[in-house]
Amino acid sequence: MKIIKSDKIKVLIGKDKDRVGEVIRVFPKKMLVVVKGLNLYKKHIKPSQKNQQGSIVEKERPIAVSKVALVCPQCQKTTRVAYQIDKSGHKYRICRKCKSLLTPKSTK
Repeated sequence: MKIIKSDKIKVLIGKDKDRVGEVIRVFPKKMLVVVKGLNLYKKHIKPSQKNQQGSIVEKERPIAVSKVALVCPQCQKTTRVAYQIDKSGHKYRICRKCKSLLTPKSTK
């Protein structure tokens, strides 16, 4: 999957269309991502006997990867991801529009 945790994405379809957020969790087998503050739903919690009151909590729901686009941190445009392999064999993600690195090079 080409979108990873802490990427900035833009929603393309649905009630949160054109909103931008940060990926906080990724489910690669199901091709889903959870975005901070987007695709919220309300969950009702019953009161328990251990001093917990009943309440309504807003939680983020996963979004399909096909409904989001990656936002390049350099050019601030939605882009697809390309890969580049350097001489030492490390694989890096790059922006297809401005050719900048999306994955920072490690200092090893």
